[in-house]
Amino acid sequence: MKVVLLAGGFGTRISEESHLKPKPMIEIGEKPILWHIMKLYSHYGFNEFVICAGYKQHVIKEFFADYFLHTSDITFDLQTNSMEVHDNFAEPWRVTVVDTGLNTMTGGRVKRIRKFVGDEPFFLTYGDGVSDVDIAKLLEYHKSHGKYCTMTATNIGQRFGVLEIEKNNEISGFREKSESDGSMINVGFMVCEPQMFEYIEGDSTVLEKAPLENLAKDGQLIAYKHDGFWQCMDTQREKQKLEEMWASGQAPWKVWEE
Repeated sequence: MKVVLLAGGFGTRISEESHLKPKPMIEIGEKPILWHIMKLYSHYGFNEFVICAGYKQHVIKEFFADYFLHTSDITFDLQTNSMEVHDNFAEPWRVTVVDTGLNTMTGGRVKRIRKFVGDEPFFLTYGDGVSDVDIAKLLEYHKSHGKYCTMTATNIGQRFGVLEIEKNNEISGFREKSESDGSMINVGFMVCEPQMFEYIEGDSTVLEKAPLENLAKDGQLIAYKHDGFWQCMDTQREKQKLEEMWASGQAPWKVWEE
């Protein structure tokens, strides 16, 4: 199965760094947050990635183009213009970076990469949030109910819009948060059947609006409740929080071994 990562937005809320690079390329522990998300999926054996790029998409392409160089010990012989590689490490990843347009909305970006996914189920998540969600259990749960889309949901205190979840975990709707709300929110880490593409019209479609709302109306959107860690990186303060966790050696999302 392929993992589709949304990485094309402007990241205006963390403009201190996003004026130089896409938000998913902002670093935690000297590695882009995008890398951290990919390491999670790779830990569970999913190593094929499709990255929906847009804003400053060349930065993402250059990172992967130079990955081998940056993770190797190398001797450069300038007289012969040659290079000798000593110790090296490369991830077992196959990465497709797709320029999905500068101003394309989230749904439109997903629609544009359909040919790279084909008629198979795929993972879909945002390129700016880390979690310790068990990807294997998420996929197992998705297969168990037979619906078009499974969305990971968690409760982190109410800064975002919330989900209406029925007793059978079917998502029946979306609404704005209230001051005393304790409801769960969409944190990405979705599993999608190819039928989901039919719910997206084009470049101007926001994934979180009509596509997900209509999936919910059709009874095709199911919540996978995650009680563990999740944190997005929308602001400099959130980046600092994640940096401190990583530096302490206690980053909850680091489920892989070195």
